[in-house]
Amino acid sequence: MTVTTDPTPPALPPSDAVGDPASDGAPDSSLASFGYPQELRRRMGRYASFAAGFSFISVLTTVFQFFSLGYSFGGPLFFWTWPAVLAGQLLVAACFAELAARMPIAGAIYQWASRLGTPAFGWYAGWIMVIGRIVVVAAAALALQVVLPAVWPGFQIVGGDPSPTTTTGAANAAVLGLALLALTTLLNVLDNRALSAVNTLGVTAEIAGVALIVTLLATHAERDPGITLHTGGEGGLITALLVGSFTAAYVLIGFESASEMSEETVNPRRTAPRTTLGALTTSGVCGGLLLLGGLLAAPSLTDGRLAAEGLGYVLTSTLGDDLGRVLLADVAVAICAATLAIQTSATRMLYSMARDGVLPRSARLARVPRRTGMPGTAAVVVGVGAALLLLLNLASPQAFLAIGTTCIAMVYLAYAMVTAPMLVRRLRGEWPPPADGARDELGRPLFSLGRWGLPVNALALGYGLLMTVNLAWPRAEVYDPEGGHWYFRWFTVLVLCATVATGAGYRWYRRRGAEVDADAVRA
Repeated sequence: MTVTTDPTPPALPPSDAVGDPASDGAPDSSLASFGYPQELRRRMGRYASFAAGFSFISVLTTVFQFFSLGYSFGGPLFFWTWPAVLAGQLLVAACFAELAARMPIAGAIYQWASRLGTPAFGWYAGWIMVIGRIVVVAAAALALQVVLPAVWPGFQIVGGDPSPTTTTGAANAAVLGLALLALTTLLNVLDNRALSAVNTLGVTAEIAGVALIVTLLATHAERDPGITLHTGGEGGLITALLVGSFTAAYVLIGFESASEMSEETVNPRRTAPRTTLGALTTSGVCGGLLLLGGLLAAPSLTDGRLAAEGLGYVLTSTLGDDLGRVLLADVAVAICAATLAIQTSATRMLYSMARDGVLPRSARLARVPRRTGMPGTAAVVVGVGAALLLLLNLASPQAFLAIGTTCIAMVYLAYAMVTAPMLVRRLRGEWPPPADGARDELGRPLFSLGRWGLPVNALALGYGLLMTVNLAWPRAEVYDPEGGHWYFRWFTVLVLCATVATGAGYRWYRRRGAEVDADAVRA
């Protein structure tokens, strides 16, 4: 087998790659200047692009999944970590929006890091993001356990306590997650019209559900917003804020999914930047209102149920069982849409890297049948990888939190691997590129940060690195509260090291193979 070296994509987009008014008029002209044919079907409009980012973030999924964690450590005060994390992520999203306008390519993180930095640096960014997103898919699928047994006890297939932190709850979460992954993998193999339709339906249901839940919680408020200035969680103030920020950190990721779908989006240079920022802003507002509504309407802040059961307890206790179950069913729909969107985003990253021939079995992973226009093999690999991670939940309930925080840390690190070389380019005067005066598909100027680019970029990088360290820090009280499971305490660090080591080993194998082939040719 011939093993190739890394391709060398252009460091920055050439002038004729930016602002071609007819770039989407022909089947493959949008990607020709980047060296790629148009294989994926370009059918997604602006709302579908917004849905890709909003579904990935999915405030209903992740707020319900991680509210109890934030509250148990930070008490009501953890609410203020939400606007802080949102502000940091908006800095990152602004940098990504500028990149999306100039490089509308699938596998955005990998492509951007490769062109701003080096092909090797971009490969590691893409590799970390692929592994991280597979972990995110597994974590999202596990969220069904938080709501479905509360909707109907029959969903507790593995009998016993439905709480995700118990043995029976963790096992049942794996069973429900496996069923969901089978469905989302099937949709990711079919035509992207079905994918867009399900995403759009899920987003519409989620936005309507958020509006209804926030309104109902506001009408059942038991206290005033001043309660958010009080602590009440475990540990001191600093620990409360740092660990409490995990909720917002987990929720507010994936906004760049609109950029991942650029090769399937109409007018991507104009659409992707707007929907990237729009999805994050909308999610940030909706999530903040959900947190505040839950804190104000909870029957009690001190009986321990809010820290153990989260928002699900607030809905069923405050609004009654029947209405609470209806709203939780809407949350379940949002979880399904989120898992689908995350798997789609991971699939596009895997496809983009395989298209460059830098992964094992690249030709197979990059295959796009004309009948479907979807990278089906890549979708199956992501689905199987996530399913294997779900099996960790059968070993211990603590795997639930370990899987969740690991995926966030890996995503944040991959984000930093884009904003770092981007900042270096700015300091050298090489970004924005010389063609920055070009226009998008509709003849309008490209999105640009202008003179704010340097401070925004620097703050985005600093925030991303600090949050990565915060998430990966091996706190025993978070990852191993019962003791005796050192591997869960160090799970995030171990997975990060294993990911980098595996990637380095594969790259050494490829280089060694290339040297052997070269020697054979010379002989």
